[in-house]
Amino acid sequence: MRVIIVGFFAYVGLVILLRMSGNRTLSKMNSFDLIVTVAFGSTLATILLNKDVSLAVGMAALALLVVLQLIITWCSVRSSVISDMVKTAPTVLLIDGKLCHEDMKRTRVTAEEVLAAVRKHGYGSLEPIDAVILESDGSLSVVPVTQAGDRAAYAKLARLPHDAA
Repeated sequence: MRVIIVGFFAYVGLVILLRMSGNRTLSKMNSFDLIVTVAFGSTLATILLNKDVSLAVGMAALALLVVLQLIITWCSVRSSVISDMVKTAPTVLLIDGKLCHEDMKRTRVTAEEVLAAVRKHGYGSLEPIDAVILESDGSLSVVPVTQAGDRAAYAKLARLPHDAA
């Protein structure tokens, strides 16, 4: 009976806290967001299953996690040093139709994964592809040559070849 009652209130409390924290908490996740999400789950499980942890203490722990996330994201928006500490920079894995093997090795992405992303976007060849980029959230963006424009969107990419932007 305790699990049902405490679980209900802990769940409602977590939903309220997440709604108060804004869309950023629930958006596509980078590694920092994943850690916070796992911590939410662990804390919620502890509230539900550990009789020594009261609902009030558990909700305080969840609120602390939300506040810490808000502080870190607020600081990372205002400081590139903090942003670099908590987020990974997007990385070019293919440019001008050619694979960037060193960057693929460093980011632990295989050529097969890059090719799968290209195929998923409807291309059967690398020739019409300007770039494939490993984004901060782990997704692969495929930019066709016809959509590359002046490459202004590539300006802050990690390890972009000098002649690319």
